[in-house]
Amino acid sequence: MDAIIGPSLKDDFRGFMSTYFTGVSIVTSVDGEGRPHGLTCNSLTSITLSPPTLLVSLGDGSGTLEAVLSRRAFAVNLLHDGGLRAAELFSSAEPGRFTQVAWRRSPQTGLPLLVEDAYATAECELAMTTVVGDHVVVFGSVVTIRNAPANPLLYGMRSFASRPRLDTREGR
Repeated sequence: MDAIIGPSLKDDFRGFMSTYFTGVSIVTSVDGEGRPHGLTCNSLTSITLSPPTLLVSLGDGSGTLEAVLSRRAFAVNLLHDGGLRAAELFSSAEPGRFTQVAWRRSPQTGLPLLVEDAYATAECELAMTTVVGDHVVVFGSVVTIRNAPANPLLYGMRSFASRPRLDTREGR
């Protein structure tokens, strides 16, 4: 297969990835002064079960990345389909994002957890990082998980959506 070559490769790649639907999360941490930081992230992957490890990709130079590197820990908040406002808020440059959502510090790690917009959270200790282009790939060893049943918020085709609710009645 011939590779696409030329100045449009970045736009072509962006278009290619926009067709891939993925869950939406908000990665959170705290900086050295205890201030919460977070950003909307759909670059999330499970790496291994033994030990449980997650990968997130964070933009180089973001305040959230700086907090993760400083604190050496982060939380992944998986958003339910009612978390659209939080997803949009944390994907913006809006200051004071944490004053506009309900959150609390984890009793185990002190990391910010979104209590109304997330149906599940994983708290991670920083395991390693690697720079790839304009992002830093961050690997986290999972130390705590909270999970509740919910319909996840999805992102694809450059918009947010929820998966169709399935009829779980027998025969449907």
